[in-house]
Amino acid sequence: MILDCAGKPLDLTHPQVMGILNVTPDSFSDGGEFIAADAALAQAKRMVADGAGIIDVGGESTRPGAKVVSVEEEIARVVPVIQAIHSELDIPISIDTSKPEVMRAAIKAGAGMINDVRALQVSGAMQAAVDCDVPICLMHSQGTPQTMQDAPQYDDVVADVIAFLLERKNACEQAGIARDKL
Repeated sequence: MILDCAGKPLDLTHPQVMGILNVTPDSFSDGGEFIAADAALAQAKRMVADGAGIIDVGGESTRPGAKVVSVEEEIARVVPVIQAIHSELDIPISIDTSKPEVMRAAIKAGAGMINDVRALQVSGAMQAAVDCDVPICLMHSQGTPQTMQDAPQYDDVVADVIAFLLERKNACEQAGIARDKL
């Protein structure tokens, strides 16, 4: 299967490495090293040289306890980075967000996939995904970054996550997102 990510192919007939590019001051992995667009672009180039097949840009940390970022702040963080990567590298770009406004702005800036840790459950996110008409990566998490460590409960973690993702896949298809975009 080859996904069309805004004109940039992502070949899923074999495993792909997703380079995670956090443009946040409070990321658990890089702690704000790539906030400036030039530093982020240089890191994206290193990721591609190291074998990344897609670059995932995120402007709001989802680490446990992370603070909520406004739509405006998240857009200000991700759009210049996406534009820089899109103009200089021939690689698919995904936007790591749950906010519909950020999804739309990122796709307009050159991202070709939505990666949503909340699986399009935020109000307006499903419609934004339908409207953007790009591939979607649905993720699973219990709660929000502020609450995810407050006694998470699973009866059978694998079965529970599978059931959640199947429910979200069905919701996407009912909303009009083609199965081959999920």
